[in-house]
Amino acid sequence: MFYCIVNPSARSGRGKKIWDGLEEKFKSRGLDYKVVFTKGPGHATRLAKSLTTDEKYLKELPVKIVVMGGDGTLNEVMNGIADFEKTLVGYIPIGSSNDFARDLPYPKNIEDLMDTIVKGEKVRSLDLGKLSFLSMTKPMSRLHGDVISNTRIFDVSSGIGFDAAVCEQALSSGTKNFLNKIGLGKLTYGSIAVRQLLGADKVPCDIILDNGKTIHLNRFIVVAAMIHHYEGGGFNFAPDADLTDGKFDLIYAGDMPAARMFLALILSFFGHYYWIKGIGHQVVSKVTIKTDSPMWVHTDGEVSVKSDHITFECLKEKLHMMN
Repeated sequence: MFYCIVNPSARSGRGKKIWDGLEEKFKSRGLDYKVVFTKGPGHATRLAKSLTTDEKYLKELPVKIVVMGGDGTLNEVMNGIADFEKTLVGYIPIGSSNDFARDLPYPKNIEDLMDTIVKGEKVRSLDLGKLSFLSMTKPMSRLHGDVISNTRIFDVSSGIGFDAAVCEQALSSGTKNFLNKIGLGKLTYGSIAVRQLLGADKVPCDIILDNGKTIHLNRFIVVAAMIHHYEGGGFNFAPDADLTDGKFDLIYAGDMPAARMFLALILSFFGHYYWIKGIGHQVVSKVTIKTDSPMWVHTDGEVSVKSDHITFECLKEKLHMMN
């Protein structure tokens, strides 16, 4: 049995129409499947949790979940899966960013992608990240879910500071909605980033690595734990990232003027910016971050609350994929 979780709002509301065209792949092979269309923030998480905890679904293992949407929909499903060892995930990327899919050898034709998924076999295993909030503030993002957990799973990246503030604004931005409608949704991050960078709060920050070393920034801008290479619709923040090594590429920026950060942002699109003074890079399996003031935190672009004390931990090859 394949359980399909489809975001009908993906690709500017064309998600359901795209699914209608792909559904024939299941029908033509006589495969059993069920499809549910998501109805808002948190729905995909609740669906995935039910599929991986309710005994009626666990009679046939592994549980096969097909996710059709963007990075946000996939992130919600990750946060609902109760047991990754008993779950296989298929992913059809139809979002505006699709950063998860950029690093994978996916065919451009999503019908070809479906041909792989419907075989129902494990093709690859990828690292996941775990974010733990050691403190949380009451202010919540504009599109937060009903339940705010003190831990979250991420499959692409998680960050605190500048990139999370950009994501928080983008979630309910008229700019994003407009650009999506004209097919330029990938520009959302860049356009909002420029405005956020000029007005971003810059506060002191301590980054405590898994070897005990502490990195102090007097005016930190961003700290991001990257599993994949890309974030924000194609910015190559971690050009050397390994999706299966059980470690993050930890990227941080601080103690630098806005003009230099603008340069770093531009060059990061091409993955050539580590040489800039104020940009740091470490490869770690776990890291703790403390800031003097609460800042927005994101997981795969999803933002819930602010925090001044978090940890990132890498879970080696935790996610098992059918494509």
